[in-house]
Amino acid sequence: MDLTTVAWFLAVADHGHVTRAAASLRVSQPGLSRAIARLERELGVPLFDRAGRGVRLNPYGEVFREHARRLVAADETARRALAEAADPDHGEIRLGFLHTQGTSLVPDLIRRYRRRRPHVTFRLLQDSTERLAAAVHAGDADLVIVSPRPDDPALSWRPLVVERLLLAVPANHRLARLPDARLADAAGEPFIAMRPGYGLRTITDELIRQAGIAPDIAFEGEEISTVCGLVGAGLGVAVVPPPPQGAGVSHLPITDPAARRTIGLVWVTGRTQAPVVEHFRTFAAGSK
Repeated sequence: MDLTTVAWFLAVADHGHVTRAAASLRVSQPGLSRAIARLERELGVPLFDRAGRGVRLNPYGEVFREHARRLVAADETARRALAEAADPDHGEIRLGFLHTQGTSLVPDLIRRYRRRRPHVTFRLLQDSTERLAAAVHAGDADLVIVSPRPDDPALSWRPLVVERLLLAVPANHRLARLPDARLADAAGEPFIAMRPGYGLRTITDELIRQAGIAPDIAFEGEEISTVCGLVGAGLGVAVVPPPPQGAGVSHLPITDPAARRTIGLVWVTGRTQAPVVEHFRTFAAGSK
């Protein structure tokens, strides 16, 4: 069904006269009459009765008018939404990020971006690197901020910031008095770690492997605050990102060369994005 013809039908219904409706639409009267006749043939029922020199809706026309109004309104709403989506000053960005980036990096990015684009809105998602990569792949997020880089050739990656990792130990621990530490210094200590699937767990496991130690994993968590809290309770040590947190915890820079994590922006290669998403991606990449 042609929505232009449906809109013309509503004009004829409102004016009660084909010639006046044609004038308001700036189309010819014969052309409008033919369009209404085609619509009636398509619907299989007449829509108007003659009323002197004009026309009026018959019972079929009255029924169709309600549906026609909804069709035209939906079309106008869709067109407005598309126009807004094409405007980099408006629209919504679906952004996923790690729990550890929710206190500084992401809030700072959003705050600075909204100074430039105050009408842009964000729909936010926090999760593990594994699940965030799956979300952007499935189209449930436009962009995600994760670490380490997902091992997926379909995903593009732009580094944003490099963090030096810390060894969190109880404040009264034998290592707490040192200015820094090698991970091998924690050999024989129980470790508090993030659950598998979290990027920090992947990095921690690789650091442990390179250090040649095989610690007991005393607890696996999903929040850095929980990990640090358990370190403070004396249950073990942990590899954590800055900034330091947790009562009763000392944080030592890890001197192992690989004790870094790169936080990066990820999106699906070749997927068409709204201008607002493209603009934010460029902004974030230039904010390093």
